[in-house]
Amino acid sequence: MSEPITVLVADDERIIRDGLAAILAAQDDITVTGTAGDGEEAVAACVRLRPDVLILDIRMPRRDGLWTLAELNRLGLLGPGRTRALVMTTFGLGEYVDRALAAGAAGFLLKTSSHEELTAAVRATAAGHSALSPAVTRRIITSHLATRRRPDHGDLARLAELTPRERDVLRLVGEGLSNAEIAERLTVSLHTVKTHVSRTLAKTGCQSRAQAAVLARRALNGPSSGAG
Repeated sequence: MSEPITVLVADDERIIRDGLAAILAAQDDITVTGTAGDGEEAVAACVRLRPDVLILDIRMPRRDGLWTLAELNRLGLLGPGRTRALVMTTFGLGEYVDRALAAGAAGFLLKTSSHEELTAAVRATAAGHSALSPAVTRRIITSHLATRRRPDHGDLARLAELTPRERDVLRLVGEGLSNAEIAERLTVSLHTVKTHVSRTLAKTGCQSRAQAAVLARRALNGPSSGAG
């Protein structure tokens, strides 16, 4: 049996901190090794505990989540093979998404996410993948499309490698749908969707689901992807 995923939860509101910890502790493959009430406590706990995943609130007293990410980077504690940060917040999208991801966050979820989305995001983050809620994926797509809307020859060449079904899956990723929602839309199993997503990322050279979503919106779903 593999070792459980170790998680540290950092949030200034104790009821939320304890609630997140309880949800995660109920999972057989996840162990909550500690909690923190602000950025300084989170950094100290990461130094001491070296968790696989840090669940981090953006807005906290004294030192916020963005400072925490920067400090963990400075200490060399953040990234693949070290602690990976999953940002959770009630605060919407706006500048926080871009700044958190630029600062080294591996994922970004809203606190309105379901228990299932939370645990899936922790597992994905621990496995080295990006974990972005559909709302955050849409935010990133919109940001990128604001500066570039038309597909180029490189985009079209990358899409040429895809099967028709893989194109269908990629198009739905571009709409911000989760794997479960794609499976329901296409009436296929969740395992099948995960396989298609993995193959699509590999064939297109996308490093994350967010990159794939941007490609889909630019080359498949955008206003210039149709006839004319």
